[in-house]
Amino acid sequence: MIAHLHGKLAATGMDHAVIDVNGVGYLVGASAKTLDALGAVGEAVTVHTEMLVSEDSIRLMGFASAEERDWFKLLTSVQGVGAKVALAILSIFAPAELQTAIARADSAMIARANGVGPKLAQRIANELRDKAGGIATGGVGAAAAPTAGAAKDAVSALLNLGFKPAEASGAVSAANDELGPGATLDALVRLALRKAAK
Repeated sequence: MIAHLHGKLAATGMDHAVIDVNGVGYLVGASAKTLDALGAVGEAVTVHTEMLVSEDSIRLMGFASAEERDWFKLLTSVQGVGAKVALAILSIFAPAELQTAIARADSAMIARANGVGPKLAQRIANELRDKAGGIATGGVGAAAAPTAGAAKDAVSALLNLGFKPAEASGAVSAANDELGPGATLDALVRLALRKAAK
């Protein structure tokens, strides 16, 4: 398994990119969000990768952030979710959005991805609910998890009230986005509780 590829973006396709590393081109499967984050052909890029080995092929999957790669691994651990479906999900959801959907067991939201029917979306939500809290949010394209000042204290308050880490972080992030950076702890906690209850 390669942890990172450092090179220049040589070409992109609908679901892949070619990264030129010292004259060797690596074909890397990627989500639409990663392809957007890579920039223009010819620019220097760093891609977090995951190597998939099967009986008849070896493929590289590339991600704009380690967090997105972690989500890919989690998604593909669910029965019925292969690399193509996992990339389809990551193409429409930033990691923080996916974490929020899973924390809320919002299978209808997950089912918006190509190739994900209602039953598979429900399985993803059920199987990943407890695992999703272990992934930190804040990668490329993700809403940053609150980590400073009143937002950090608001997450702590929700955790003390019994919310799971993913729920608390998602609710406070949404409240923080709505209220802005100058929000007080009291206002953040109130709004986050309303958002978590929806």
